[in-house]
Amino acid sequence: MISVVIPNYNGRRYLEGCLPSLSAQTFEDFEVIVVDNGSKDGSCEYVAEEFPQVRIVENEENLGFAGGVNSGIRRARGEYILTLNNDTVVEGEFIGRLAEAIGSDGRVGMWASKMLFLDGRINSTGICISRSGAAWDRGMGEADRGQYDLVEEVFGPSGGAGLYRREMLDEIGLFDEEFFMYMEDVDLAFRARLAGWRCLYVPGARVRHVHGGTAGFGSDLSVYYGNRNVLWYPVKDLPAGLLIRSLPWIAGRSLAVMPYYALRGQGWTVLRAKIDGLLGIPRMLRKRKKVVRRVSSGEIRKHIRTWSEIREP
Repeated sequence: MISVVIPNYNGRRYLEGCLPSLSAQTFEDFEVIVVDNGSKDGSCEYVAEEFPQVRIVENEENLGFAGGVNSGIRRARGEYILTLNNDTVVEGEFIGRLAEAIGSDGRVGMWASKMLFLDGRINSTGICISRSGAAWDRGMGEADRGQYDLVEEVFGPSGGAGLYRREMLDEIGLFDEEFFMYMEDVDLAFRARLAGWRCLYVPGARVRHVHGGTAGFGSDLSVYYGNRNVLWYPVKDLPAGLLIRSLPWIAGRSLAVMPYYALRGQGWTVLRAKIDGLLGIPRMLRKRKKVVRRVSSGEIRKHIRTWSEIREP
């Protein structure tokens, strides 16, 4: 069974598109769990009335993406966990295509879908990482011309529509709730990679995504957590030698973004994010000691990319 876990915070208007698309799936062996993070817009009442087959987990406060999804995973019955943003609409064969990809390799613990914006441009075809700590969605913003239509290995899936093997999660742990939102999927994929698990991209599993429907694209909330957490996951996950050699790039990128956000009127937001990020490094170093590490540094280095490399036609 596949357990679909959807975190929700005041997103009833998005659930009205997301849940009906799940009801129309050709694949049947799945359950849906909506995790509500203290919504005040009637989300829970809507789900209970219109989709009684959907299980609801109600949190008293907003636990973010990481905490919300973890709440659902702990109550899920499936051998596989499909995390799905509430501002998505999935195609009829979405879950079925992911299910078909399971079993091809026992060390594959993650599957990435093809996420598209509402206008058809690419949102994500898997996660990319760089030595500066920057992480981005492969193909982001590109026209979908079929350039990402091959089943292939990628570093990890976007948590907005990613499938995870429960066996893997039992080994490496769930999403890091201290991340709250943004980069928590990068951290999870990194820990999985370090433990020897792989990720396959499944282009036939297609989903439309509003992007930023809850947090707001470019909002102070997204700027804060994105810029704070981009300091945390490299410290927590990068192999020691690679981390030391990458410090100039990590520091340089952190300084380089400051003028950009200052010009957007978000200078204080990004400054606060970097300060809080630095203050949290001792905690990340403690968590680092618990990360399972089975693969060589070279195995991780082969996934390090630059933005220019990813955007080559």
